[in-house]
Amino acid sequence: MAKSTANIGFEETLWKAADKLRGSMEATDYKHVVLGLIFLKYISDKFEMKYNALVEEGEGFEEEIDEYLAENIFWVPKEARWGHIRDHAKSEKIGQLIDDAMILIEKENATLKNVLEKRYARPELDKRRLGELVDLISTIKLYDNEEKDLLGRVYEYFLAKFAAAEGKGGGEFYTPTGVVKTLVSMIEPFKGRVYDPCCGSGGMFVQSEKFVAERQGRIADLAIYGQELNATTWKICKMNLAIRGLSGNIGPHHDDTFHNDLHKNLKADFILANPPFNISDWGGEQLVDDARWAYGVPPKGNANYAWLEHMVYHLSPRGIAGVVLANGSLSTNTSNEGAIRKNLLEADLVDCIVAMPDKLFYSTGIPVSLWILNRNKKGSTKHLNREHEILFLDARELGEMIDRRHRELSLENIEKIAGTYHEWRNKDGKYEDMKGFCKSATLDEVKENDYILTPGRYVGIAEEQDDGVPFDEKMNQLTSELSDLFDQSHKLEEEIRKNLRGIGYEIR
Repeated sequence: MAKSTANIGFEETLWKAADKLRGSMEATDYKHVVLGLIFLKYISDKFEMKYNALVEEGEGFEEEIDEYLAENIFWVPKEARWGHIRDHAKSEKIGQLIDDAMILIEKENATLKNVLEKRYARPELDKRRLGELVDLISTIKLYDNEEKDLLGRVYEYFLAKFAAAEGKGGGEFYTPTGVVKTLVSMIEPFKGRVYDPCCGSGGMFVQSEKFVAERQGRIADLAIYGQELNATTWKICKMNLAIRGLSGNIGPHHDDTFHNDLHKNLKADFILANPPFNISDWGGEQLVDDARWAYGVPPKGNANYAWLEHMVYHLSPRGIAGVVLANGSLSTNTSNEGAIRKNLLEADLVDCIVAMPDKLFYSTGIPVSLWILNRNKKGSTKHLNREHEILFLDARELGEMIDRRHRELSLENIEKIAGTYHEWRNKDGKYEDMKGFCKSATLDEVKENDYILTPGRYVGIAEEQDDGVPFDEKMNQLTSELSDLFDQSHKLEEEIRKNLRGIGYEIR
């Protein structure tokens, strides 16, 4: 469902009103306060709809937990329902009441164990402001049968705003929607196992679900697997999946993907990931003999290639991965990285490289690249044989600045990138190299460039369109225009001199 202007206004109004209540709280803390309350309001709204329907039936089943669980609706005990919270919004004990509600909900719903925020009673959280926030959220209905994705949209909007507010720290939990949509549109996770080893708030899974829904597929055909290191981000992801009715295996707790891989035996059909860029303290020295390093031992001072090899290790024989990495990964030769890149290329695992515009991320202004890794480039009934070929796309000129620091990709931009990739990959495609934008290069060409994968080396510079006007004619027109400008300049100069003389001043 497309967003209407009114809906966008609603989300923005909600954000502005909520943000005014933040006071001196850090954005990192406030994020969990707000998102936790929005989640509580959502599951209570959904529960109340079912509750009222059961009351109307008149069979007395409205307090039977099984009636709710049968429809994937969280059971909300009386003391945890939003009406109870709302009625006590002005109480000095509102923080404790919310904490108690979260504890009760976790106790009755195993999938939410250790997920919900339970620090509303802490002294540093102003209870007057908290009560005002409860009042504000009480004015909106986050679930109805007409627009079931309302909360999803609000949640996604708030995640983006919190990422912007946190700046550099925002990159830990949020990948801009345009980047995620580009990856999803390229690898098309329609059916199978989808894996994200650094899943943040779950944006890759949400967009995969949307991709399937838009194509009238079955959400149940997607099996979600993920892992997240940051404890609070892991909770946000669990809630983000829960509000969309997605059941995903992202582990019973947060954990380090490199040092405690929770999905050791997983072979995924699709991998989508935005690993944290250039991590230097990932503990690589403890993993020198790890089975994942089939293409070389990644340096202990940078985890970029460790992430790449981890994902290749987890790809099924026909699997495909879309990964966001800092641009340095395309050309670095530091501490074995060049050798690993060469080995990945020689193994014919690199399908496509996309140079993205700068300023897409809230966490950094540097440009990034998309790596498409493919274990099966030999072709199929749908796909061409692209063995020993790599598609390079230079998308650095795409996107529009939405403010001084941030750029966004439009749907047209996303379709241009993904569409070009599919034209190149599919048998029914009509791909052609376009100078300055795309180039299908052979592995031999990449070897000649010392295995460097910077798209600009391959696509070249776009040729300027010739307008067909002869040079002499252009110069005559330009000199005529310049002469007119000089005449205007002399007239203005004389007018200024005249005015100055009129008040007793002379320019010498």
